[in-house]
Amino acid sequence: MARTKEEIKQFLNRFGVGPIGFGEVPGDVTLYEIQNQFPRVVVFGYPLSASVLATIKDRPTLIYKHHYKTVNWLLDQTAYHLVRFIEEWGSQAVAIPASQVVDWKEQKGHVSHRLLAHEAGLGFIGRSGLLVHPQHGAQVRYVSVLTDVDFELSKKIDANCGTCKKCIEVCPAHAISEDGVDILRCYEKLNEFAKIRGIGQHICGVCVKVCDGKN
Repeated sequence: MARTKEEIKQFLNRFGVGPIGFGEVPGDVTLYEIQNQFPRVVVFGYPLSASVLATIKDRPTLIYKHHYKTVNWLLDQTAYHLVRFIEEWGSQAVAIPASQVVDWKEQKGHVSHRLLAHEAGLGFIGRSGLLVHPQHGAQVRYVSVLTDVDFELSKKIDANCGTCKKCIEVCPAHAISEDGVDILRCYEKLNEFAKIRGIGQHICGVCVKVCDGKN
């Protein structure tokens, strides 16, 4: 029996998720530890709290660190339930962790959620390297569920940052330019932030705070 996007959307809406997209996994994508047997992907996210983001000035705050971890936990929990839901159909699915580093040198996870979210029609990759959603900007955390369910694909968004340069102006690492983001320079600043007492992980949030989709 063919399954539809609406069935998956209705299931995910029980968990109060935000944006939901349905995409095709590009053939040239390398999946760490996972065989390329999943042609489709469901990507969904939870918007971050505007009130928490407001506490950020030029570095991550302790409340942002906690909120960041909480949203990632919610994403992983919801992705788990979606996998179970799909497997009950007799189909296959695997959830990609919302935030897990598998390549420390390159600071990469199992696969890029931003790339898959773009494929699933949830936004475009901005100058900051983050996914920019039409309504939420970069203020959404995402998770991806790979599957063999043959649903209808969402339409990709063809857009860009235009004249907006907010992230360039506020980046504490001066790592963002009109040409994109200098990953190494960004990571050096994240290393610095990780040493702040109570932070202990590679987060920032400064460019996320200003990218609110209201440009």
